Amino acid sequence: MSQTNFLIGRGELLTHDIKAPKRMPGKAQAYTFDQAVERLAPQLKSTATELDKLSSDACPDDFGVALLTLNPSFIAKSYFPTALLRSAGVESIGSRTVSVTPENWTKKSAPKECTTTEIFIAAKRDVFRHLSDWVQNINPISHEAEDLTHIEKFSSFVPGGRFATKIDGDEKFFEVGLHFLPEEGRVPQQQAFLTYAKRNGLKVHVDLGFRVGSLWFIPVEGDAKHLKKLSEFVFVRVIRAMPKLRGMRPVQRSGGPALGCQLPTSQPLSAGPKVAILDGGLPDKHVISTWLRSYRQMDPVAGDDPEGPDHGLAVTSAFLFGPIIHNQQAAQPYSFVDHLRVLDRKTEDEDPLELYRTLGFVEEALLSRQYEFINLSLGPDLPIEDTEIHAWTSVIDDILSDGDTFMTVSVGNNGEMDHASGNARVQVPSDCVNAIAVGAADNTDGTWARASYSAVGPGRSPGVVKPDLMAFGGDPNKYFHVLTPSSKPEITPTLGTSFAAPYLLRNAVGVRAILGRELSPLAIKALLVHSADPLHHNKNEVGWGKIQEDLIDIITCPSGVARVVYQGELKPGKYLRATLPLPEGGLTGNITLKATFCYASPTDPQDSAAYTRAGLEVTFRPDENNVKTGKANAETKGFFDMKKYSTEAERRSDMGKWETVLHGEKNMRGTTLNGPVFDIHYNARAGGAANTRAEKIRYALIISVEAPKHENLYNDILRAYQNILVPLQPQVSIPIRI
Repeated sequence: MSQTNFLIGRGELLTHDIKAPKRMPGKAQAYTFDQAVERLAPQLKSTATELDKLSSDACPDDFGVALLTLNPSFIAKSYFPTALLRSAGVESIGSRTVSVTPENWTKKSAPKECTTTEIFIAAKRDVFRHLSDWVQNINPISHEAEDLTHIEKFSSFVPGGRFATKIDGDEKFFEVGLHFLPEEGRVPQQQAFLTYAKRNGLKVHVDLGFRVGSLWFIPVEGDAKHLKKLSEFVFVRVIRAMPKLRGMRPVQRSGGPALGCQLPTSQPLSAGPKVAILDGGLPDKHVISTWLRSYRQMDPVAGDDPEGPDHGLAVTSAFLFGPIIHNQQAAQPYSFVDHLRVLDRKTEDEDPLELYRTLGFVEEALLSRQYEFINLSLGPDLPIEDTEIHAWTSVIDDILSDGDTFMTVSVGNNGEMDHASGNARVQVPSDCVNAIAVGAADNTDGTWARASYSAVGPGRSPGVVKPDLMAFGGDPNKYFHVLTPSSKPEITPTLGTSFAAPYLLRNAVGVRAILGRELSPLAIKALLVHSADPLHHNKNEVGWGKIQEDLIDIITCPSGVARVVYQGELKPGKYLRATLPLPEGGLTGNITLKATFCYASPTDPQDSAAYTRAGLEVTFRPDENNVKTGKANAETKGFFDMKKYSTEAERRSDMGKWETVLHGEKNMRGTTLNGPVFDIHYNARAGGAANTRAEKIRYALIISVEAPKHENLYNDILRAYQNILVPLQPQVSIPIRI
């Protein structure tokens, strides 16, 4: 019987700190200082005039908010206008991405429309009145003068620019996002808004609000005709019609009869993983008690949502057993599961405020820190936007930023809607950068494609690759069978991303069940991305690809392949060198080198243009002897294709470094690798500017070397690093094939 080669661990012992390389000098200017003053002085004066037209109660403590648009050539972190803002006496309170056609830029070609960063700045109105005079007296060789040359436009934040969706005159419920000033200014600012809204005939549901970063998201109730006045309140960031809740109305089923099935008689493979399904509850009759650790109703007083228990059982069934086949025994669960009912009948009574009440229960479950693995197959019926972050996304990303939780989120079933308008894009909160957004594949074999109903990308930058991964979710030609409410094992056909997400979570928990705690949630995420197969499909449709159906294919190394896991922490501003393990004597023939980086990042929801606070700059150096005269480090070679991550403007600025997942592979001659390394630089920012007080972040790196002519590659690498690298051994008894 042949040896089973499991993943190789402790790759982090092959890393060490290195000195930072020298940086290249700054780039050319789009405008001279004199041109900048001439362009901007009239805009500053016009902005002050517009702010003075607002009523005093719309400007609490006489504050105003304006917009500063950066020239597209200067949107990298290093160009954030810190010196200018400080000298002018104004404060950045957020940012977003917008499209502009600049008057000039640093490229030789004629300017064309592209994305750039628009910064929200706040100050007393008197400060804005004096900016046009202040700009005339700047020292031309100062840092603030240099910042001034990077500005494309300065303008007022017009009330109409605060509406993210078209408001129907018949609607009565809306959601509003507000900027906050620093902590000491929040209470009076909040009270000023409540007073202003009430004075204009609107009711603010304060008890359902969420504070994330420096944003406050709150539901507002009233006549739509009063919203125009509300939009004049200077700290209002965004107003939209209150979205409905997606996920289970109706449960998508074929309508066919229930079929019998066989459930396993054994306990789960492991009792270790702590798993929660956040959904609509469970019916009185079900057959999963053997594997159900607990069932909790977040509001025990409220009754069940009419469709909730059916959906909740189906989602839980998808996690425990995957797709069940009629008259065959279902797969053994990898773990026990807790079901938390976060959606109930009371939300129906409070419709459409259910969105915020449900989010409150989701937040409570996440903050309990009881679970390392969580699935959420519901959320707002709202395609993501490029300019604004939603409350659901903000709350979830913030809690997941420590990297301790593996959370799957379904992308939504709106994939058959109009693509050009964006209505088919992945739905909130599957734009989270710290969760795994799961789309649905229409089959389990090598002929699979995106199920037509499964929402599509791209995601917002950062987070361009969405969905992250695909899993089988059912199709009219091949349904996903799940348990139906009954006192005996019966299944019913269904389909939806609601079932693809827990099916993928099942694989993640399977890795933990078999290999134990050797792999962190981040490493499991990296491993699933690393082993996913996109076939020939477009990345906007399938992300990194569909997960492997057979778990053994994920956690083992076939002949001629070695997969090494690196796990550790990164210090802000520092450089870490990760050595790629090779057998003694190197490699011959053609090889494939694959690498996947994953990390969790703190986020700034008020800065949609600079959402992630952490970013990785990864440099590949294949040959340690290829060092040019006068250089300290070997020459670099491109590895990650940044076209996967960003627009042209974003590639010019930050090269996709703010993405929390990087994956690439290269085919090459084995002889070209000589002491190969990845140099990893952790960039930190806050509010779009450089951050010198950032905390360390966790990372996971999976590296695969595939050398078909080197059949014993796995053992040869272990021999070459026998005192460093070790195989990750199973912690439970497993069948030969899972």
